[in-house]
Amino acid sequence: MTALLAITGLTLETADTTLVNNLNLTIAPGERLGLIGESGSGKSLTAMAATGLLPPSIKASGSITLAGQQVIGTPDHQLNHLRGTAVAVVFQEPLTALDPLMRIGRQIAEPLQRRAARDGIPLSGPALDKAILGLMADVALPDPQRIAHAYPHEISGGQRQRVAIAMALACRPDLLIADEPTTALDVTTQAEILRLLDSLVRQRNMALLFISHDLPVVAGIVDRVAVLRRGVIVETGPVAEIFARPQHDYTATLVAAAHAFDAALGAQP
Repeated sequence: MTALLAITGLTLETADTTLVNNLNLTIAPGERLGLIGESGSGKSLTAMAATGLLPPSIKASGSITLAGQQVIGTPDHQLNHLRGTAVAVVFQEPLTALDPLMRIGRQIAEPLQRRAARDGIPLSGPALDKAILGLMADVALPDPQRIAHAYPHEISGGQRQRVAIAMALACRPDLLIADEPTTALDVTTQAEILRLLDSLVRQRNMALLFISHDLPVVAGIVDRVAVLRRGVIVETGPVAEIFARPQHDYTATLVAAAHAFDAALGAQP
């Protein structure tokens, strides 16, 4: 099967530092892959490279193909057609993805209209309103009429993340990149968002790249895991196998920490 995302020999560098070194990664259509590692290991940079959104200060070499299109070295305007349709991103902090001065409904409308325009089917009026409310229902937003007329600061963090997911899904992407999407949320809301992502990815048969520093979080939503340490992938394999029989010392440390945390929670009254 042809890979939806294929990263080969990716190296990311600043003037004096190698941030990611010779990284190789593939995601097939419909596959769910977790990329885990400590803060600063290069996870988010890898996602930015995959979407062609690296800052100018970082030099990329190697090869990244997304839906058959080479990303590295391709001018930004030639990659715009991939963003939203081939790939969409949900970030850690939804406020960074939302315009604080625009009502929620209008923000959801923009990617819906962009996709409709690409399909040659203009979307406006009652049809647009129906599409907005339908997408809000898909991500289980309560009281959608109220939220559609609210500004980002007027809704909760969990609701903002649901809005961000709705916007990412609006163009029906083949690959969803979720970059630490639950880190800023409380434990209960985190679990709700993870269940929502898992359900939506399965229903829509999307591929998923789920980025996290938290191995147990990743384990519940992906099929395969790649462990990144200091810019280098040290281990990759099926998530159950990685949990049961980690081969690298760093992976074993992550697994042990996860088990210790679960044991501590179980010991609480």
